[in-house]
Amino acid sequence: MNKENKLGMGLGALLSTTSNKIEKNNSVQKINISQIIPNPSQPRKNFKDEELKELSSSIKNQGLIQPIIVKPTADNQFQIIAGERRWRACQLNGMHEVDCVIKDFDETSILEAALIENIQREDLNVIEEANAYKGLIDIKGISNENLAKLIGKSSSHVSNILRLLELDKQIQEMVIQGGLSMGHARALIGVPDAIKKANEIIEKKLSVRQVEKITSEFKKNKTKKAYKDPNIVDLEKELSDKIGLKTSIQFSENGSSGSLTLYYSDLNQLDDLMKRLKK
Repeated sequence: MNKENKLGMGLGALLSTTSNKIEKNNSVQKINISQIIPNPSQPRKNFKDEELKELSSSIKNQGLIQPIIVKPTADNQFQIIAGERRWRACQLNGMHEVDCVIKDFDETSILEAALIENIQREDLNVIEEANAYKGLIDIKGISNENLAKLIGKSSSHVSNILRLLELDKQIQEMVIQGGLSMGHARALIGVPDAIKKANEIIEKKLSVRQVEKITSEFKKNKTKKAYKDPNIVDLEKELSDKIGLKTSIQFSENGSSGSLTLYYSDLNQLDDLMKRLKK
């Protein structure tokens, strides 16, 4: 089963769900375009003018093939559940009415539908995709692995995309605007002065391979520092238990020398430690 079919089933199942809170209504109705408002929780924030114009032209020539899903709100208005891109394209055409299917969804179902519809699209930028994944994980309370099964992606793909949200918002915006690729962004995760490096990538037009080479040395050193021999960890714990202070043991690369650090939290602890050492 391909991605489109699998995700289509997911959205279709959601849109046809019935419960005490959700009223099933699949009939298509004409609604004045001025009565329709966008969803403030819409995961997609970036609508490219050129693509909207292309969709607008397609709708003008072929009509609106897929109706917009909306929810009734106050003041005789309708909030978009799925189809904001189509609604925007219809506005460009100067259309007065659009085909809609009205669903009385609760807020959670609205967000879930918007997230699934956006994940179905191939042209989501990776930051929008990451936010959509995170939104579904939060709503459904599922693991990365279960989300991967739900959307027909590998677990590693989902995890790699989600890690991009660890980047500074400025760098995420660079990715959204197309200045940085996903490969560039991934290479900057956990790297100090990442914003400075991101600007350098754009200015010098560095390739992903060049960026990976620049950041690999830092990540290599970080990995070395993060790992500590279990025997050393046990020795640190034994010393800490005996002297009542946190201890840290560091070895040089060849293991022939090193350092022992004792941590105190106040001057009384330091005074007590000095007395014990003098003995």
